[in-house]
Amino acid sequence: MKKIFLLFVAFLTLNFLPAQVKIQGQIKDNRNHPLHGVSISLKDSYDGATTDSTGSFSFRTTETGEHILIATSIGYNTIEQKILIGKERVTVNIFLKEKLDELKAVMVTAGSFAAGDSKRAAVLSSLDVATTAGSNADITAALKTLPGTQQVGEQEGLFVRGGAGYETKQFIDGALVNNPYFSSTPDISSRGRFSPFLFKGTVFTAGGYSALYGQALSSALLLETIDLPEKSEVNASISPLFLGAGTQHQAKDKKSSWGINYSYVNVALYFNLVKQTPDYFKIPEFQNGDANFRFKTKTGGIVKYYTTFSFSNLGLRRPDIDSSYLKDAFALNNYNWYNNLSWRENLGKGWRMNLVTSYSTNTDDVSQQIQDQNNRAKQFANGLYWMRNKNFDLHRRQDLSQIKGVFEKKLIGISTIRFGSEYWYSYDKSVMKDTARKLIDNYTAVFAESDIYITNGLAAKIGARFENSSLIHKADIAPRISLAYKTGKNAQMSVAYGTFYQKPENNQLYYTTALGMTKATHYILNYQKMTVERIFRVEGYYKKYEDLIKMVPANFYTSNYNNNGSGYAKGIDVFWRDKKSIKNFDYWLSYSYIDTKRDYLNYPQHMQPNFVANHTASVVMKRFYTSIKSGFNFTYSYATGRPYYNLMVNNNNKYFIADEGKTKSYNTLNFSGEYVPSIGKALAKVFIVLFASMSNVLGANQVYGYNYSYNGKYKEAITPPAKRFYFIGLFLSWGVDRTQDVINNNL
Repeated sequence: MKKIFLLFVAFLTLNFLPAQVKIQGQIKDNRNHPLHGVSISLKDSYDGATTDSTGSFSFRTTETGEHILIATSIGYNTIEQKILIGKERVTVNIFLKEKLDELKAVMVTAGSFAAGDSKRAAVLSSLDVATTAGSNADITAALKTLPGTQQVGEQEGLFVRGGAGYETKQFIDGALVNNPYFSSTPDISSRGRFSPFLFKGTVFTAGGYSALYGQALSSALLLETIDLPEKSEVNASISPLFLGAGTQHQAKDKKSSWGINYSYVNVALYFNLVKQTPDYFKIPEFQNGDANFRFKTKTGGIVKYYTTFSFSNLGLRRPDIDSSYLKDAFALNNYNWYNNLSWRENLGKGWRMNLVTSYSTNTDDVSQQIQDQNNRAKQFANGLYWMRNKNFDLHRRQDLSQIKGVFEKKLIGISTIRFGSEYWYSYDKSVMKDTARKLIDNYTAVFAESDIYITNGLAAKIGARFENSSLIHKADIAPRISLAYKTGKNAQMSVAYGTFYQKPENNQLYYTTALGMTKATHYILNYQKMTVERIFRVEGYYKKYEDLIKMVPANFYTSNYNNNGSGYAKGIDVFWRDKKSIKNFDYWLSYSYIDTKRDYLNYPQHMQPNFVANHTASVVMKRFYTSIKSGFNFTYSYATGRPYYNLMVNNNNKYFIADEGKTKSYNTLNFSGEYVPSIGKALAKVFIVLFASMSNVLGANQVYGYNYSYNGKYKEAITPPAKRFYFIGLFLSWGVDRTQDVINNNL
């Protein structure tokens, strides 16, 4: 009886319940890859399924008629699709579009190395700069371990991909820095003026940089200052070279802060211990100070002001190259004052504003004398023109005032558009041998740029810049475009194209302002794969130079200038950084190959510039031992020989190569170490960093080039003032523990 009842119930179910229809299909992304785990269902019903590893799904429903099928997945846009359910099976294929997400989206990286507190990229942080052996906390020295840069030791500046040092410009919070290095001393490279710990972000562009910046033919170094300090702090530092002290004070509501620092540098003790090749009759002495204040606005913006000043003086003698018994005596007094005020604000409805204004002034008083063996000034007869020209006094003042505004608007998704303008007023006056020269320029620029994200894996940066200089009465339009495509997980390719202009140097404009802008066109192809602990990057480039400045001899003593110069640079750069393969060990490798020639200045033809080596490479290694709170760092850098030339004027008033060759290869091994203990308890606790370094550990004999006598019969190697540089310093802090920073940066 029971079996008969169950058969009766089954008969009723099969004949009176509605029929079920199967809905099936496959879901893929916009690259035609199947998507796993996508939830798919009929709207306003309980019928649905989840896709398997092949992106396939199937489920049954009793619904009939027109319905809406909904597909949802984290990271993708939800899609709704109408279907008609009848008696037959329904097959649906759906393509989901990935949501645009700043953290997942491809980055346009061609030409640039990002660093600092960027959410997705970090190549060199401020602590990296400080602990890179051989840098001694100089930003430029640390950047020389990256591909694309040259190991030039006889003058300051970043020499990038065939460009001279003055073709790389530095910007702080968007404003150009007019004098980023301490003033030049003949054949000796000067340090940068700014501490790496002032900045939270660094973008070093080896080419193809943003339309928001200009007047840099080869490269731009973009520095962004920190917002607010972690907490209040008092610090002090002591070394055989300097003494320093300062404080940073943060308000109780953590919405504002102020700070002040001062340091005094005198290398007398050091020079007594480590003998220098030049005879310093005035020991180098520096006084440096800076101050800042910062506060957050009610709408989430921030206002930052930073000012720094420095005084320096030095004097040195060398044997005169044109005589066996005379000396060249060079003396320099410098004063520099730099100010930067910026305001970053959210304006609402997707709008942001960045305003910055800056003012800097720099004065150099230079004295150059020929002296006899008793260090007395030597005067010459009228016939010895080249010797008489070695006696002079030079007073030079450079002022730069600027204001810049950038407005940004969020568009659809994470796409943005930025536009703005800037104005520079520059004043440059020099007085030499009672001859005064003065240059005043009103420079204006208007720019616009857009980041366009088509998908998370495909993006473009398109921009243009208009510039005008009142000094040379010339204007230009510089287009820029970059594309990036994600090739796989954490991997992408980028391409970039752009034109870049730069005014002639003021030393050339002193003689004539009838010159135009110099021009470089950049083509870049880049591949990069990056995770938190590893970075691999390879980049090829081609640069075409046009309208470079040429010197044409007017007579035996003077030259005229024009824009008839040209040239090219092409090469490949490779970078690898790894914090994972070897436990507690961080290292990076860089290699660059370049082929470049220029016909500019007094070059008689297209020649490889004397600041370029065809092959350069660096290996940087860092290891921190937590058990002893100590870190050890090594840097090895190598470069093939650089060309050198003696260019003279013949009887036809044309330059010719009187002598040429290549220097020996450059190689140096540098070491640094830090010990980071702490003493005391609670409020009286003192955090310590004991830092020591040694450059050129193996004592390699570096030759940067050659100086020639007036008649070309004698040449003298340009070498460092000493084979090695030593440093030891003790840095004390009350309030902020730097130990964990050092550990986290190196592990």
